[in-house]
Amino acid sequence: MSNPQPIRLLIADDHYIVRMGLKTVLQLDPGLRVVAEASTAEEAVEAALAARPDVTLLDLRMPGGGLEALRRLREQWPGARVLVLTTSEMEEDAHRALAGGAGGYLLKSVPPEELAAAIRAVHGGGRWVPDAIARKLAERASNPDLSPREIEVLRLVIKGLSNQDIAAALRISHSTAKVHVAHILEKLNVATRAEASSEALRRGLVHPED
Repeated sequence: MSNPQPIRLLIADDHYIVRMGLKTVLQLDPGLRVVAEASTAEEAVEAALAARPDVTLLDLRMPGGGLEALRRLREQWPGARVLVLTTSEMEEDAHRALAGGAGGYLLKSVPPEELAAAIRAVHGGGRWVPDAIARKLAERASNPDLSPREIEVLRLVIKGLSNQDIAAALRISHSTAKVHVAHILEKLNVATRAEASSEALRRGLVHPED
């Protein structure tokens, strides 16, 4: 009986040392083989479509955005299997990744044996979400979603803009801006704009670089 073919992997991460470290660790397992690498979202999509790996390991923090890479990849190759491997413990990042079609969500701090197990699970069509992330996702599910417009307003709130300034920036009325801010405070279950900013950053609804 012949040995099964190793699982072919693409590593998409903008840090060269991280890619090399992952490649070295993963290829100690005879059942895994790295066939391609990428350092940006655009490269990740191009490499995945060219190499057709069994599983793509995708970081979220890379030029062009990991979530954007995931969206584009799943759009062009619906059957692509992706395991997000990141430093972000924010529930919103995990929610967006899994909702976008990722088969799993892992932190880079996991031991090699758990990473290998997650790769095999995703390769087999399963899902891999650690308990700590799953608990955060369950908590998030009980919170109302912010609309795309409310996220836009929230970004401006975090930048310190007044309702009048937000209205001007988004070309809406002052009263509409005020209503949006009120809804944001209610949905985040906070009383002030400063608390809204802190809560939004904690959850990962927006990021400092946005």
